Amino acid sequence: MVNTVIKLKGLTLKNPVMTASGTFGYGEEYTDFVDLSELGGIVVKGTTLNSREGNPYPRMAETPKGMLNCVGLQNKGVDYFIETIYPRIKDFDTNVIVNVSGSNIDDYVAAAAKIDALEKIPAIELNVSCPNVKQGGMAFGVTCSGIEQVVKAVREAYHKHLIVKLSPNVTNIAEIAKAAEAAGADSVSLINTLLGMAIDAETRKPVLSMVTGGLSGACVKPVALRMVWQVAKAVKIPVIGLGGISSATDAIEFLLAGASAIEIGTANFIDPAISAKIAKGIVEYCEHHQVNDVNELIGGLIA
Repeated sequence: MVNTVIKLKGLTLKNPVMTASGTFGYGEEYTDFVDLSELGGIVVKGTTLNSREGNPYPRMAETPKGMLNCVGLQNKGVDYFIETIYPRIKDFDTNVIVNVSGSNIDDYVAAAAKIDALEKIPAIELNVSCPNVKQGGMAFGVTCSGIEQVVKAVREAYHKHLIVKLSPNVTNIAEIAKAAEAAGADSVSLINTLLGMAIDAETRKPVLSMVTGGLSGACVKPVALRMVWQVAKAVKIPVIGLGGISSATDAIEFLLAGASAIEIGTANFIDPAISAKIAKGIVEYCEHHQVNDVNELIGGLIA
């Protein structure tokens, strides 16, 4: 039997496979396709302090080997989540993690504090790719000072496992990760989407209502893998890898690069059962290569 248990500073995963925020709803939507108990965890869709309608349509576009989105964090707010969603998902036999977003530090802190009180939510994932309205729309996570401010403030209000989800739209991802670590992050997840755009040559107009959007899917995997490798060498806290993972082989590559766990995103839209398949595939890989403990793969790149 292969040991698949991963321990991330107080957060125990039965295996390293989780699902990424914004691609798996609240988990309920996938129960006809996936036994959630076979996963290490699910990260539910982005939750903000107040209700958000999101951006105007069109806000999704296909690209070669990927997709663009500018959904805009549409959700009904943290109170709705606590009152309506949480009672329905709190007893899932897996870790239920909430992705927290905001447009200013006070909003982040208030939302995190409310979720801190929920007994069966063992962790939050802080989305620092949100635009900071007090800095002209610049994302919190693109500067060391910005990420330090928001992570430090949330750390004081939130007492469970704190994952900080990093933006790839930076010059030096390792320095950003170290800033998150210094401010109190228990782990970091990366990458969030890359900034991209699509143009309709016939109409000469942008395809997305917001002109630009977040690029995800298989096309971003080489960038994500490189950034995970860089960050894993730079920090002492666990790293969660995501970006273009669509097979067990992809997942293994992220573990070898230094990730302690992985998240599956866009691939859920292609095959709603992919997360469970990847979890099984990791075990099969370990058996084939006579690896008794999946932890032996973490950082095992021979370079």
